[in-house]
Amino acid sequence: MTLLALIRHGTTEWNATGLVQGSTDIPLNDFGRAEVGAWLLPEVMSEFRWLASPLKRAYETAAILSGTDPETDDRLVEMAWGEWEGRTLQDLRDELGDLMVAWEAKGLDFHGPNGESPREVQARIAPLLAEIAELAEPTIAVTHKGVIRALYAAAIDWDMVNKPPVKLLDGCAQMFKLDATGKLSVHELNIEMTKHE
Repeated sequence: MTLLALIRHGTTEWNATGLVQGSTDIPLNDFGRAEVGAWLLPEVMSEFRWLASPLKRAYETAAILSGTDPETDDRLVEMAWGEWEGRTLQDLRDELGDLMVAWEAKGLDFHGPNGESPREVQARIAPLLAEIAELAEPTIAVTHKGVIRALYAAAIDWDMVNKPPVKLLDGCAQMFKLDATGKLSVHELNIEMTKHE
């Protein structure tokens, strides 16, 4: 059994204004840098190996938290939203109406035009999970909300059609266990990263 902690990146300008980022490479804003700088990892994670999505917002978060130049892996990038990147979900719902409702009801298979579904994200990351399990080194991966939700769905067999059993909070670590094949199960959710005094 190998522990895998998933941490979402800090705040960006697009987060602050409600724009869908997806695979668009938006850096942390000043608030996000200060936010991440105030996080303190739980002691149990102090010796974990670091991985990060190569997108600036995740890489920079990992660099601030680890104090190192973290290894990146392209499989950790955010779920692509295709033509919907740079839009707000409310604008899309207003514009598309019932069509958007029908799309969102697809759960694991929901995706925007030329975008990626959570099920496709799960498939993209499965080989990485198997590699982490084979290394058997506890690992922190700094990644994105869509990725974390997709992996949570895989761990609990959630179809993503309705709300999740547990809301995953920002500014927290989500800890999973990997078996020898890389299959996920929940270890502990919403582990608070204590603020520096």
